[in-house]
Amino acid sequence: MGTAVRSLLFMLVFYGGSLFFVLWALLMAWIVPSRVKDVATGWSRFHRACAHVILSQRVVVEGDLPQGPYLYILKHESMFETIDLLCLLDKPAIGAKRELLDIPLWGRIARLYGLIPIERSAGASALRALRAAARAATAQGRAVCLFPEGTRVPHGERPPLKAGFAGLYSLLGLPVVPVAVDSGRVSPRGRFLKRAGTITYKVGETIPPGLDRKLAEAQVHAAINALNPPSM
Repeated sequence: MGTAVRSLLFMLVFYGGSLFFVLWALLMAWIVPSRVKDVATGWSRFHRACAHVILSQRVVVEGDLPQGPYLYILKHESMFETIDLLCLLDKPAIGAKRELLDIPLWGRIARLYGLIPIERSAGASALRALRAAARAATAQGRAVCLFPEGTRVPHGERPPLKAGFAGLYSLLGLPVVPVAVDSGRVSPRGRFLKRAGTITYKVGETIPPGLDRKLAEAQVHAAINALNPPSM
């Protein structure tokens, strides 16, 4: 099949199937709220299966992904990794724009799952709320995952990290696992067409807590851009 046909079929199957998972999660939210996380993991696996079978996209992980209360900092090029994270890690708490949690029905599921709402314009109060949510997640043994560039960026671009990362690094005192991803090569932001190919996660060296904030930020920035061409 051509790229356009594959992309259309993926949209129909994935979004159609997602409706089933939303309804299933709502049922679990009513009967057994703790099972919502399992439904979300199933949805992530369904997404990866659709990408593999329909789009001929495969996932490769270079390096080890430690499980548990780590602060994962990831490159953000596509919607792919925001969903696929639930395949990579055991029920991670993922930072998401607050407005996404205000969507009817879906927002209730997201809150029960434990997504961390982020308000980028609220300053210090938002950072305190983020710290509290992150600490609650790590107390449960879950990893916290953030996209410090603030939004999806085209493959090859290297924007600076948002200011909140350095503050959160100091406040949480967690080891940081930086992860590069090149999903934008095959599933670029804002494009209907999704191409066949390999999506690579490259796990950088774990950064211990307590380093100078600027040093930690520089190491993270370099690590999450490891799959991008060198800046000229």
